[in-house]
Amino acid sequence: MNIPFYLIAALTVLGGSAAVLLKNTVHCALALTIAFAGLAVLFLQLDAQFAGFAQILVYIGAVAILVVFAILLTRGSETPKDGVFSHTWLAGLAVAAAVFSVLGWAVLQSVPGLPYTPAAAPIVTVNDIGKALMGRYVLPLEIVAVLLTAALIGAVIVAMHEKEGTK
Repeated sequence: MNIPFYLIAALTVLGGSAAVLLKNTVHCALALTIAFAGLAVLFLQLDAQFAGFAQILVYIGAVAILVVFAILLTRGSETPKDGVFSHTWLAGLAVAAAVFSVLGWAVLQSVPGLPYTPAAAPIVTVNDIGKALMGRYVLPLEIVAVLLTAALIGAVIVAMHEKEGTK
């Protein structure tokens, strides 16, 4: 472990925490973008170039920007006047603690004595993945592009109907 890893990890955790704790929805979306960027840099630091660049292109370049546009177009950026926390936050905290304890118990009960033999690293380059995306998997790639475009158009239509209703 080195100092850049700790800095990037801290940036990622702070971005994720800010995305959960901030009251302004636009600020939450931008903090989520920072968390996505931190994860992408961590992938790149682990020599997982495809995962890192896919994180940048898909999550930062498409999902986070789409979320920001949707928030801005639908006027969802106003802070609620009665606060952002639910009245049943204690029940949510209890459910989260129960899920965490069940997952922790499952990890602790796993068999540690199994022999570990690391699998050979696959010899796949980014060029091979690009050829597969533009060849065999071009239809799913295009479907994702159409889905994101339809979501953005839907946000614009919702925003237009809100503006017509206020006149």
